[in-house]
Amino acid sequence: MTKTLVLAEKPSVGKDIARVLQCHKNINGGLEGNKYIVTWALGHLVTLADPEMYDHKYQKWNLDDLPIMPERMKLVVIKNTAKQFNAIKNLLNRNDIKDIIIATDAGREGELVARWIINKAHVKKPMKRLWISSVTDKAIKDGFKNLKNARDYEPLYQSGYSRSVADWLVGINATRALTCKYNAQLACGRVQTPTLAMIDKRETEIKNFQPKNYYGIEILSNNIYWSWLSNKNEKHIFNQNKIDNIIEQLQNSKLKITNITTNNKKSYAPLLYDLTELQRDANKIYGFSAKETLSIMQSLYEYHKVLTYPRTDSRYLTEDIVPTLKERLIASKGGYFDDVIDQILANPIKKQNHFVNNKKVSDHHAIIPTEQPVMLGAFSDSEFKIYDLVLKRFLAVLLPPYIYKKTTIKAKVNQETFTTSGKIEIQSGWQQIYNHDNTEQFEQVLPLMKENDQYVVSEIKKTCGQTTPPAYFNEATLLSAMENPVHYTNNKSKQLNSTLINTGGLGTVATRADIIDKLFNTFLIEKRNNEIHVTNKGKQLLQLVPQDLKEPELTAKWELQLAKIAKKQQKPDQFINEIRQYTKKIINEINSSQATFKHDNLTTKKCPECSHFMLEVNGKKGKLLVCSNPDCKHKETVSIITNARCPNCHKKLELVGKKEKQLFVCKTCGYRQSMNAFKKERATKGNEARKSDIKKYLQQQKKQQTNIEDSPFAALLNIKDELK
Repeated sequence: MTKTLVLAEKPSVGKDIARVLQCHKNINGGLEGNKYIVTWALGHLVTLADPEMYDHKYQKWNLDDLPIMPERMKLVVIKNTAKQFNAIKNLLNRNDIKDIIIATDAGREGELVARWIINKAHVKKPMKRLWISSVTDKAIKDGFKNLKNARDYEPLYQSGYSRSVADWLVGINATRALTCKYNAQLACGRVQTPTLAMIDKRETEIKNFQPKNYYGIEILSNNIYWSWLSNKNEKHIFNQNKIDNIIEQLQNSKLKITNITTNNKKSYAPLLYDLTELQRDANKIYGFSAKETLSIMQSLYEYHKVLTYPRTDSRYLTEDIVPTLKERLIASKGGYFDDVIDQILANPIKKQNHFVNNKKVSDHHAIIPTEQPVMLGAFSDSEFKIYDLVLKRFLAVLLPPYIYKKTTIKAKVNQETFTTSGKIEIQSGWQQIYNHDNTEQFEQVLPLMKENDQYVVSEIKKTCGQTTPPAYFNEATLLSAMENPVHYTNNKSKQLNSTLINTGGLGTVATRADIIDKLFNTFLIEKRNNEIHVTNKGKQLLQLVPQDLKEPELTAKWELQLAKIAKKQQKPDQFINEIRQYTKKIINEINSSQATFKHDNLTTKKCPECSHFMLEVNGKKGKLLVCSNPDCKHKETVSIITNARCPNCHKKLELVGKKEKQLFVCKTCGYRQSMNAFKKERATKGNEARKSDIKKYLQQQKKQQTNIEDSPFAALLNIKDELK
């Protein structure tokens, strides 16, 4: 009896499909039923080969060997996931497998994942395509009833393949050229380098910012505060003399009501979360890094199974999800919002445009709770925080709008216009979820007033302030800038800017966290408190990198051509040949440059392995010494930021020194405590903490020390990842 093999992208999706298809028998790498075998990748199992796979001479980085231009790109199996690839390969080659259904994510990368696996397994069997935007039972069943011809998606695969080859050619060659020429790890790429350039541009704006004083007028009349409005409806102007003259003319004057406007207004809840928006809020509210948030989301998705697929760029649901919302709400009970959930369930849940839109869902819908009953007690603190954010946003969109009455009053004092307003809540709606952060409360209670009423001006006050520069980026605002980098481009082309917006900006929801992390790990950026700053190394890199690689426009130009490839309007070979020529151009530009690179953090300490001088660098989690020799991977931890808190100022303590000389030090107030004293305190504090707890804590800190992949040359081992 012949069977059909279904290839999903992830185990969780594969198991959902297997359940629907009645595949319950566990086999190596998948699940088997009477008609189907379901297997799954682990994301990419196959990738483009490293340069040394084409020629052993590329193992040693040499400027004279560049550019590296393989005539045909080779595919290799990723070592860490080779076991699963081999399992899939064996299943694909089974004699009873008559055809294949590609069920990877519905998008360019999903198509690439499947095709590379099938190509590397050297399998040529009939193929069909499952194309669904959600993984509900209904969506899966409907998808299998309407399977597509896999040939129709060949152009999409070619588009993904072309993007991958282009990133390989440009990224690998430019990175090797910079590293060899300047004897320093200077990785660059189509996404990473423009992101660095955006951070640097913001720093330059702040540095060059010239503050200006501005002035306004506030008066008190009829126990109400009124703000002055200029002829241009501005509350502030920069001319102090004009404000002083107006104030002088207002003395001993009365206020006359000229216009009263009252409107009922409503506001709907913010849109559901996609990954980027969730990462922003988690950073802003809890200080989580983008990578931390994604990791927590993965746990809630794969282990607890209480939240839907995290790597989504949509903030809407599809229509087929609406019938499942009742079950999801019931599964979410058991926490603080049971009364709210009961309130929502009291009426039928209808499709509404502010959260349901099929056209705005591509691969995956917004992040929402699943039908899996939640066990809050099983969550860690960080898991609970992320789940809580998602649940509140989910409940908010299902609640009625926030309705309030807004009254705006305009008045004249002499010939000058003043205004005031007040808000009165009529229906709390979704705001009841965010009552702790409700900014839409009434501003002041307004007494009953009529047009032409006159009142004494009891107080006149000049207000003043100063313009402020834009804020330094933090992880939350940087994610926003990467998502919408149009404000940071020098290009005036509406087409290119539109392409940047429509394609999601720099990187994808799945890669942005890694890109930011790699900028930290290669010491191109650093954190000062919660602010992100470009290091001197990063600033030097931007001086050395060809201008094209610093601009987001490069991504837009590529995406325009890749979109044409996906629509069969352009041949892939044409695009790749252009990229080959472009690669030659940037290599020549780097090679001919007269610029120099200087390590400003060189210490007098020599590397114990190669005798080169060590570099002192600020890693994301502490201070390190790393060897200045690109061929040497030696590094030493100088200090590491721990989770232990200073008893005086409650800031995180740093762990410095080695072995018995280790100290906990507070860089804020100067508090110091030896490791021995720390152990004794932890052992006797509270209810006599167990030795195992102390041991576990210290092991965590040790792991944190030894697992930091922050060497400026560490990226050379995984260079392709930096280019995504």
